[in-house]
Amino acid sequence: MKMPVLFVGHGNSMNAIERNEFFRSWQELGRRLPRPKAVLCVSAHWETRGICVTATGKPETIHDFYGFPKALFDVQYPAPGDPRLARRVAQLVSTLNVELDPGRGLDHGAWSVLIAMYPAADVPIVQLSLDTSQPGIFHYALARELAPLRDEGILVMASGNMVHNLRLFSFHDQRPAPWAAACDATLRERILARDHESLMDYDRLGPDSRLAVPTPEHYYPMLYALALQEAAEQASFFNERVISAISMTSVLIGAPP
Repeated sequence: MKMPVLFVGHGNSMNAIERNEFFRSWQELGRRLPRPKAVLCVSAHWETRGICVTATGKPETIHDFYGFPKALFDVQYPAPGDPRLARRVAQLVSTLNVELDPGRGLDHGAWSVLIAMYPAADVPIVQLSLDTSQPGIFHYALARELAPLRDEGILVMASGNMVHNLRLFSFHDQRPAPWAAACDATLRERILARDHESLMDYDRLGPDSRLAVPTPEHYYPMLYALALQEAAEQASFFNERVISAISMTSVLIGAPP
């Protein structure tokens, strides 16, 4: 069975412990999607020069944030790693050397979503890093090399936010910023039109996109999901909501909406 592909807008770290609409949607995904042999996660929160993959059997839970309640720092997600999958990823990528990292754990871009999807922490997790010094076409091409994993029982889950501007985010007024809502709509239109070429070069989508993507680390994971979309597959959306300057819009490919 070919596994589906996900791009998840993970948003606020507190979504991991607040039983809100986003947490519940991730729970539902875990229940209804085919159970994977393992998950390969591409998260906005692991940036490296070059590309690395986690290769430990027991990844630690990384609390890569500050200013949140102790309850969030107390969260542990003891899912196993999968060194064999890490080596498989490195083998599949023929255009560059993928470094195996035996010490890296799971950042909140991974575990804050997976703790809802697989609360028993019994699905092995491997993370792939982002080299944000590279352009969008680099990430799209790299993801294409990982396509065989879908036929090997691996769920590829990209985790970021297609609109993400913390500098302009308002905790006091969470109505969608007009430019954020406009960019979210444009990106959804381009995804449905399979206009992946324009999505690889977000800077050229206009002034709204430059506000929406001031830095690329939360945007680039989406390209990994889109690159794995096959010709006959449709993309559908869930969690279509813009909160101030952050879009939670998420993409599911290869499964019924």
